[in-house]
Amino acid sequence: MITVSNVSLLLTDRKLFEDVNIKFIPGNCYGLIGANGAGKSTFLKVLDGTIEPTTGTVIMGPDERLATLKQNHFDYEEETVIATVMMGHKRLYEVMQEKDEIYMKEDFSDEDGIRAAELEGEFAELGGWEAESEAAMMLQGLNIPDTLHDQKMAELSAGQKVKVLLAQALFGKPDVLLLDEPTNGLDTQSIAWLEEFLINFENTVIVVSHDRHFLNKVCTHMADLDFGKIQLYVGNYDFWLESSQLASKLQADQNSKKEEKVKELQDFIARFSANASKSKQATSRKKMLEKITIDDIQPSSRRYPFVGFSPDREIGNDLLTVENVSKTIDGKKVLDNISFTLNKDDKVAFIANTDIVTTTLFKIIMGEMEPDAGTVKWGVTTTQAYLPKDNSSEFDNNLPILDWLRQYAGKEEDDNTFLRSFLGRMLFSGDEVMKPVNVLSGGEKVRCMLSKLMLSKSNVLVLDDPTNHLDLESITALNDGLMGFKGSILFASHDHQFIQTLANRIIAVSDKGVVDRAETTYDEFLDNKDLQKQVKALFAV
Repeated sequence: MITVSNVSLLLTDRKLFEDVNIKFIPGNCYGLIGANGAGKSTFLKVLDGTIEPTTGTVIMGPDERLATLKQNHFDYEEETVIATVMMGHKRLYEVMQEKDEIYMKEDFSDEDGIRAAELEGEFAELGGWEAESEAAMMLQGLNIPDTLHDQKMAELSAGQKVKVLLAQALFGKPDVLLLDEPTNGLDTQSIAWLEEFLINFENTVIVVSHDRHFLNKVCTHMADLDFGKIQLYVGNYDFWLESSQLASKLQADQNSKKEEKVKELQDFIARFSANASKSKQATSRKKMLEKITIDDIQPSSRRYPFVGFSPDREIGNDLLTVENVSKTIDGKKVLDNISFTLNKDDKVAFIANTDIVTTTLFKIIMGEMEPDAGTVKWGVTTTQAYLPKDNSSEFDNNLPILDWLRQYAGKEEDDNTFLRSFLGRMLFSGDEVMKPVNVLSGGEKVRCMLSKLMLSKSNVLVLDDPTNHLDLESITALNDGLMGFKGSILFASHDHQFIQTLANRIIAVSDKGVVDRAETTYDEFLDNKDLQKQVKALFAV
C-alpha cells in the first residue's frame, strides 16, 4: 500500500498539486488520468521519491518495495539482458553479487563462510532460486527470445530494450508498481501478455497510459487528476468516461425531468456492472460497481475538441491500386513487391512489425517518396488529406496559429470570426490563437493538423499514427469523428480501440509482402489463428 497525505507541489509558475490525500490499496490497478500537462508523470515521480513534494508525505508499508518503469534505454548497455531484468530487485541483485564475490575468493576464510551462509539465507527468502527462471519467462512473454538473454543490452534494438526495462520493473513481485506509458513500443502479443500479467498481479499498480483498451482491460479504478486534485473512481476508463458524461448531462439539463436522468444513470451503472469481463480484477470490480450510488459519480470538467470530417464529394468505384511496390532505405529492404487494391468503403488499418514500414508505405502512397519499383494509382474521384507521423516541417515558422490555419481555408472560410470559432472548437481559445506554431507542444501540433485536414474536405484520409501526442480526450474526440466519416481511411495506429472501432479491413505489411483481410474487425483478425500464423511468418526477422 502507498499512502499520500497532504501532498502539494509548487512549481515556479503554478501549483501542480494541492493537498492530495489518497490511498492506493493492494489488489487494485489504478489508471492515473488527466489532460496533457496536468502532471501525471510528475505525480509518479513524487510517489517514487524522484521529486520531493513541497508539502506532505508519501508513505509505504514497512519493508515494502516499489518498482518503476525506467525511461532511459541506455543505462544498462554493458549488462546482459537477464542481469538487467534481475536488477529490478535491487536487494536481491546485491545479495547475488556479494555472494558470487565471496565464492570466487581464493583465500576463503571462516568469516567468509559465515557471511556466505547469511547471504544464502537472505537469497532464499527473496526468491533467489527462482529469480533467473522468472526473469527468463518474463522476457519470453515479451517476445525476447532465449538467444538474446545472455547478450549485452547494447546489442538490442530500441524496441527490445523497452521490453527488457518493462520486465525489469515487473520482476520480483514488487509491492507497488508504477508504470508510465508501459505499452509504448510494444507489439500486440506483448501488450496482451502484459495485460494478463497485471490482471493477475496481487499488489498495487498505478499506471499512466493513453491506450484506452489497455486501461479498460487492467484497471479497477481511475485516479482523475484535475485542478490539482486527485479523485478516485471505481471502474475502468469507459465506465469513468460514460458515467461522468451522463452526470454532466444531468447537471446541465435543468429543463428535463430530473427523475428520468437519474434513472438513466442508474440503468447505466447496473448495465456496466453486469457486463464486467471475467478476469479476476473485473470480477472484483463488478462487486465494487454494484455498491456505487448516484452520489459517487461526478461530472468531469474535461474539455473535448470537436473533430468532424465532411468530404466535398463521394468516392467513385475506384479508390487505390498499389502494384509491386518495393523500397530499400539505407541498404535495408523495407517493402518488397507490395500489391493491394482498395475499395471506396474501405477503412484500412495497416500494421507492421516496425513503424518505418507503414510510414514508408504512406509516404509512397502520398507521393512524398518515390518507390524503387512499382506503381500507385488513385481513383480520379478521390481527394486525399495526409497526417504524417513527423509533422515538424509543417511548423518550422513563427506564424500565429490563426494565420497558419488561414493558409488552408477556402475563400468562404478566410474570415477571422470563422477561423477563431473553428480553432475554439479545437481548444485554442482567446489569445492562444496568436501563439507561434513553432513553440506548440506535440499535442497542439496534431490538433492543428487535424484542423487543416477538416478544412480540406477530402474524401480520403491517410493517417500515420494519428493518436501520437494526443491526450485521452482528444483521442476520444478523433475516434468519434472518424467513426462518423463518410469517406475512406488508410491509417496506422498502436491504439487497439482505435483500430477495433474504425477498421473494416486489416493489411499487415512487411519486406516479405502482405497479409490482407477484408470485412473483419481487428479483434477477429487477432483471434484468427490461421491469419496470425501468416502474420508471424510475415514479421519474422
